[in-house]
Amino acid sequence: MSYLFTNARFAGVFIIFLVLTGCARNPVLLQSSYQSLPPQEEIVNLPFFSQTKFQCGPATLAMVLNYQGVDTDIEQLTPQLFLPHREGSVQPEMLATVRRYEQLAFPIRGTMDALLNHLAAGDPVVVMQNLSLPIYPMWHYAVAIGYDLPDETLILRSGEIRRHTMSFSRFDATWARAKRWGFIIAEPGTIPDGISARNALEAISAYEETHGPRAALTSWQAFIERHPTSAMGQFALGNALYANHQLDEARNAFERSTELDSNLGAGWLNLGLLLIQMEENGAAREALAQAAKREGSWQQKARLALNSLPSGT
Repeated sequence: MSYLFTNARFAGVFIIFLVLTGCARNPVLLQSSYQSLPPQEEIVNLPFFSQTKFQCGPATLAMVLNYQGVDTDIEQLTPQLFLPHREGSVQPEMLATVRRYEQLAFPIRGTMDALLNHLAAGDPVVVMQNLSLPIYPMWHYAVAIGYDLPDETLILRSGEIRRHTMSFSRFDATWARAKRWGFIIAEPGTIPDGISARNALEAISAYEETHGPRAALTSWQAFIERHPTSAMGQFALGNALYANHQLDEARNAFERSTELDSNLGAGWLNLGLLLIQMEENGAAREALAQAAKREGSWQQKARLALNSLPSGT
């Protein structure tokens, strides 16, 4: 039993995400945003790190990480982020560096409404801009820290300017040239308001790849509390619970994942493997048979596990 379980490894969480999405458009705030948002907001206690040439990536991360209580600076971050052949930092390195400091990086929806709502909630937003024309880009990272609705201006920590203001229209034009890419940082076990289920899955999955499923357990629990009907979330929670030796809870999560999506072959596979370990071979056979019927990387593993089960069980 144990040999089978050790060698027939659990299926992992494999989710493909598009980092850059969306099309450029003129900024139009929803009327509900004007009605629901405070007229002015500003995160005044966000630290400021002035940047030299090509240091906008390390500077922005130094600001938001220190805001989260992480003790770091531009000198420590630059070797992790700066790519000389690119003369700067690129998005994957930005997000990976956040995770190395045991924080989660959540992509935001690429709209002005979403951006302002995060600021109103007290979450500084790292944004990417193209300060030049698309044909000759001048990439730049900044931290949005506030806004003034009546004046339609955004407030940023940017470059060598501690409090840089830009009109909504001007900012959105530069943001749109960078596909309106931005993210916020949060501690494990927390999911900021306004983060979509898809973006939360992306952030927690990436964190798990770096730190392992046990470290991601509290984040998956927070995700399921927010999105209880997510089959992929239940599946990921099951993996984290299993890694934490909570077998009964893991079983419940895997069962729930297959109830929510009967075609989730990986969920059936992991449920079957867990049931083998729990010496419930009859139920394991049923789960593995479901996995074996569904095309995917889990199919062959399920068939091997089925063939290894004693006959008549």
